[in-house]
Amino acid sequence: MVEMTEVAEILSNATSRSLLILDEIGRGTSTFDGMAIARAVLEYCSDKKKLGAKTLFSTHYHELTALENESPGIKNYNISAKKRGGDIIFLRKIIPGGADDSYGIEVAGLAGIPDSVIKRAKAVLVLLEEGRSAGKPHPAPAESDQISLMDMSGGEIAERLRNTDLNTLTPLEALNLLFELKKKL
Repeated sequence: MVEMTEVAEILSNATSRSLLILDEIGRGTSTFDGMAIARAVLEYCSDKKKLGAKTLFSTHYHELTALENESPGIKNYNISAKKRGGDIIFLRKIIPGGADDSYGIEVAGLAGIPDSVIKRAKAVLVLLEEGRSAGKPHPAPAESDQISLMDMSGGEIAERLRNTDLNTLTPLEALNLLFELKKKL
């Protein structure tokens, strides 16, 4: 309700000379409701007969990238990223086009979500992408989901370094990796 009240206020007071910055409109509701609201807001903002305001609109609804082909005022951009196995490196560069993939699970891992939760999320994602139910929750794993400092500073970082081919990293990727590993320590 708070978010929708804010969006209503923005749309009521915006003009064609406004710059709107809207982030994840429609989150916190069902997927289809959220996507419908996000699409309607984006169409309203871009339509010169309705509002026509310059708008930066971030969303995780990949389906909305199709609007670029339907409305001349809409252009897609995304943050460039490289994916190697289960690792992701955001290159801090904005490029034209829609995102080529969703990186939600990888970002959850970077944020420190326990490995057992990440593994389960990957398994659930495969089932959902196949159109199947995620099934009953799996019993808690035998190992603890608690992250120990010893695990964080030792095994995980050492494993990450072992699996990284330093000869293929750009200088920026190497700095990102170093920053990430230092953060984990």
